[in-house]
Amino acid sequence: MQVRSLLLTVVVALVMSTANSTRGAETVWSGLVIADNVAQPSTTPSELKRLEQALKELFGYNQFNIIGQSSKTLKTGEEDWLASSKYFSLHVDSRGETSAGYHLNLKLYKEKELLLETEAKLSKSSPLVIKGPQVGGGQLLLVLIVE
Repeated sequence: MQVRSLLLTVVVALVMSTANSTRGAETVWSGLVIADNVAQPSTTPSELKRLEQALKELFGYNQFNIIGQSSKTLKTGEEDWLASSKYFSLHVDSRGETSAGYHLNLKLYKEKELLLETEAKLSKSSPLVIKGPQVGGGQLLLVLIVE
């Protein structure tokens, strides 16, 4: 009887630890995207395919190129990471998780110059897209997606 009770306790503990280790372990993709209009647009990168039509309608551009990206698996909801390109970098500091998403502190840099610092909420059900500065004939977009 005691062995059965001990075995049941061990099984319950294993199930609980597995549930706790997988709960909240979601991956966030972050991208620095240049949006512009060209005569012959290239194929939209696979990371942006599901957003392609919405991006075209919202921003009026026909081409989207990823110039920097990062994927981070969030286990505690309080991690930080960096998506960077040759000139720009996006520092993301996750400040905690709710059932709806994540509270983020975002800092956009051009080389070492801080261009933008803002707080944002990233929903688990929809991406976050922020319009950044003009870059040449295009626009920098900051895109974050819970995968």
